Amino acid sequence: MPIKIPNDLPARATLEQEGVMVMSEESAARQDIRALRIGLLNLMPNKIKTETQFARLVGATPLQVEMTLIKMTHHVPKNTPNDHILAFYRDWVDVKDEKFDGFIITGAPIELLEFTDVTYWDELKRVFDWTQTNVHSSFHICWGAQAGLYHFHGVPKHALGQKRFGVYRHKNLKPASPYLRGFSDDFSIPVSRWTENRRADIPADSGLEILMESDEAGLCMIEDKAYRSLYMFNHVEYDSASLGEEYWRDVKANKPIEMPKNYYPGNDPHAVPENRWRSHAHLLFGNWINEVYQTTPFALADIGK
Repeated sequence: MPIKIPNDLPARATLEQEGVMVMSEESAARQDIRALRIGLLNLMPNKIKTETQFARLVGATPLQVEMTLIKMTHHVPKNTPNDHILAFYRDWVDVKDEKFDGFIITGAPIELLEFTDVTYWDELKRVFDWTQTNVHSSFHICWGAQAGLYHFHGVPKHALGQKRFGVYRHKNLKPASPYLRGFSDDFSIPVSRWTENRRADIPADSGLEILMESDEAGLCMIEDKAYRSLYMFNHVEYDSASLGEEYWRDVKANKPIEMPKNYYPGNDPHAVPENRWRSHAHLLFGNWINEVYQTTPFALADIGK
């Protein structure tokens, strides 16, 4: 939570430069509490696993959060029981008249398809545009981040020669960002993708700001202030075993796959992997939820105005 100090206290300017959240006396006087509405547009085939991963991070906050599970309207999910979908999910067309403080758009295992070849691309474009009037802050993950970046800024994705797969060291490029408050200078994040976005493709006049990057794995997270969005290309939400499950799934299917880098102790695929990203995952989502809470209108109806 932010610290409330007098407006003219000398420490205020220093704290703000360091990225510490400082609340004005006026803001504190008018602040009230209501549950934050967070929507999760889950594009992954195994929806139960994905919704659990994000609910764990979104729920680790002292704030009250109401999470709504959403799917594309006409897309039939794979690997998730239909009764689970009917019981817990709503079609986007059924929530499009509602407002959300935060909205998460997950990845999807369709990276090598052209965006326009995705069966639900037309509806997803409408979702992106809808976030500008009905959502205060959006958080795009992996393919969802690539799709959002392409839709809003025309930034292409590029196929890789082989899957970028493992746990890679990343750098904190903007320590004063409210989203990276408390982050180490160097930290690890899981990566699992067949495509990448490149610095050279980011339009100079786009206002996009790179927050995280890896020397080996490339771009990781970008802030898009103009569209109130974050684009996270990697998988900070992954469980400890997620990369291993992907690896053994492909091995058993006789698919060409290399062992995930920097993941198994001693590069022994039978060893239990160590989770070196959990604390930063909670910190990142905690910072995002806090920023949403501090900046969203109290009246849901005012979102998007």
